[in-house]
Amino acid sequence: MQSFVDYVKIYFKSGAGGNGAVSWRREALVPKGGPDGGDGGKGGSIILKGNRNLWTLLDLKYRKFIKAEPGKNGSGQRKSGKSGANTVLEVPLGTMVKDADTGQFLGEVTAHDEEFVLLEGGDGGKGNWHFKSPTNQAPDYAKPGWPAKEVTAILELKLLADVGLVGFPNAGKSTLLSVVSEAKPKIGDYPFTTLIPNLGIVRYRGHQSFVMADIPGIIEGANEGKGLGAQFLRHIERNSILLFMIPVDADDIKESYDILLRELELYNPHLMQTPRFVALTKSDMIDEELEGEIRDSLNDAFPFVFISAVAQKGLQELKDALWKILTEEMSDSFKV
Repeated sequence: MQSFVDYVKIYFKSGAGGNGAVSWRREALVPKGGPDGGDGGKGGSIILKGNRNLWTLLDLKYRKFIKAEPGKNGSGQRKSGKSGANTVLEVPLGTMVKDADTGQFLGEVTAHDEEFVLLEGGDGGKGNWHFKSPTNQAPDYAKPGWPAKEVTAILELKLLADVGLVGFPNAGKSTLLSVVSEAKPKIGDYPFTTLIPNLGIVRYRGHQSFVMADIPGIIEGANEGKGLGAQFLRHIERNSILLFMIPVDADDIKESYDILLRELELYNPHLMQTPRFVALTKSDMIDEELEGEIRDSLNDAFPFVFISAVAQKGLQELKDALWKILTEEMSDSFKV
């Protein structure tokens, strides 16, 4: 289960620019040919490019040093040196980059085919023909290429999804994802079944769809590093909706909700601005009378729906509620 990698540290170096040339035109019957040294080629850049078909940084896990090609030196007859090839690295959407030494945020990639230039290649130096003037007919100097740039950077993936599933271990998150999408997460009747985040595309009415992410279970104290879910809390930050999943047989549903909410707030207070909805799972285990009692006890504490992924209960109602929130969010984003 090591195919999911969301954190890598790599030394990057762009290509240096090629040097300009010092050269003189030498042709028969041209006794005073003058300078004709060409320019150096531009060095290659380090570029990150978004790819919606990737979901892990696994391909970069074992690459500790990544360099771009330097530019070639200029030559006579004003010939420019060849530019160095760019190094283009395809990364999953939601990849952010920061300087490993200073912690400074450098940039991120959030859209398919979006390109982020991490390090620009050095410009090539000017050849000596550029420096000819009425007072300097024979310049015997050229400019060196600009040096390469380098940085040790951390690439950190924060999964982008429309709906992020939040809950304690064994809350039924993986089961729901496996039923409403084509995703095949590992499912078991023991805590921490999910060891890596999983993404699935949920089909909706009229050939529409949205992306759902199953995040490993959170336990109380996760924001302090407790439990397996702690290292995956970052993936919750990029979801448009947080779907809290709480089993109907929890000792106290409202308290369970409050604990989960508190862990998210302690981890990142901005998460309190993300729309939330609650799915009360495993509702096939209770009868209508008990369901009514639970409904009354919550007393409109939060919006919720009873579901059972196994019994296919309440799933369309859940999707309708999530779609309504999503479309409202999209509408708000276009308001001026």
